[in-house]
Amino acid sequence: MRSILTVFLKEVRENLRDRRTVLNTLLTGPLLAPLIFVLLINGIVSRELDKAEKPLPVPVIGAEHAPNLIEALRQSGVEIKDAPADPERAVREQEVDLVLRIPASYAEAWRKGEPAQVELVFDQSQRDAAGSVARLRGMLEGYGQRTSAMRVMARGLSPVVTRPLVVASRDQSTAQARGGMMFAMLPYFFILGAFIGGMALAIDTTAGERERQSLEPLFATPLPRSRILLGKLGATSAFAFTTLVLSIVAFSIAGQFMPTGKLGMVLQIGPRFILYTLVAMVPLVFLVATLQTLAAAFAKSFREAQTYLSLLMFVPAVPTMLLSIFPVKTQLWMYAVPLMGQQITITRLLRGDPVAVAELALCIVSTAVVALVVYAITARVYRGERLAISA
Repeated sequence: MRSILTVFLKEVRENLRDRRTVLNTLLTGPLLAPLIFVLLINGIVSRELDKAEKPLPVPVIGAEHAPNLIEALRQSGVEIKDAPADPERAVREQEVDLVLRIPASYAEAWRKGEPAQVELVFDQSQRDAAGSVARLRGMLEGYGQRTSAMRVMARGLSPVVTRPLVVASRDQSTAQARGGMMFAMLPYFFILGAFIGGMALAIDTTAGERERQSLEPLFATPLPRSRILLGKLGATSAFAFTTLVLSIVAFSIAGQFMPTGKLGMVLQIGPRFILYTLVAMVPLVFLVATLQTLAAAFAKSFREAQTYLSLLMFVPAVPTMLLSIFPVKTQLWMYAVPLMGQQITITRLLRGDPVAVAELALCIVSTAVVALVVYAITARVYRGERLAISA
């Protein structure tokens, strides 16, 4: 045990001496992601709320054909603008968000009591215009419903006749559940933080030492290679776990500056969330450190190891993309899949949903079993003579 601790402390001290690596691993990585996240969310929400509160500028073609509609839109907060000569081109080139076209046949259809058609010219691929389009569409539909009710009443009938079915909405989501849906990317940031935290040390303790020709003398000592490996893995896991803790703490602080209240959402990253997340992530941290060490063991140089481990960082994105593209009901077997189990556990904690002890235990045990299998493979590679020979 003392020999493992000696190797562990050696690797930790050597890594701490590299101030640039420590800065990138323990500070830049955990702090930069929450900062970008806060700025991005605040920017998007502030812009959309400002647009919703300000008058909506709408270029209109043929406003003279529907004076009542134009007046109703003005009262609803629409600022009528002159339309461009070529509305389709103006929309495609993002000169305007949308254009309302009222054809000459509108007035005649309106007098006859027939459906009067208007056209909305917009580009659905432009996300920035989506809010304006939805806002104007809602105003037009509201105007149409009010006019329909008045026409029915003018004929001596109740407006209820035109609404044979009324759908009552009963939203069962809570503010925290809606917040968990919005911040569904947080588990990915936590898992990615563990990858980043152990990456530099995993490369340096294997491919780096091999390139510096310091691995051969270390293997030449009487110390069993399994203890050397455990010491190196312990140091790599420690840095990965530290980065994970810093990421969670940073996001918990950043959550206080996010405008969740304006959106009717809540982001709670409290002691219970931190405890459950760390417990679920402990075996994954060891698995990540072992995978990174194994990948670096096949590299002949520091740069080659960086390439391998950079590709390995795409792995945690797989369950995130799968759950985003194919949202499915959580099943018990999903907790037994490493990465996916942690992703689901953290997501449920963010939503405020209960996580059973059996589900958490399955997540921990299954990931630990896979980590032990990967460790056995890595230990076998460490016993080989090819690793001891410098390139």
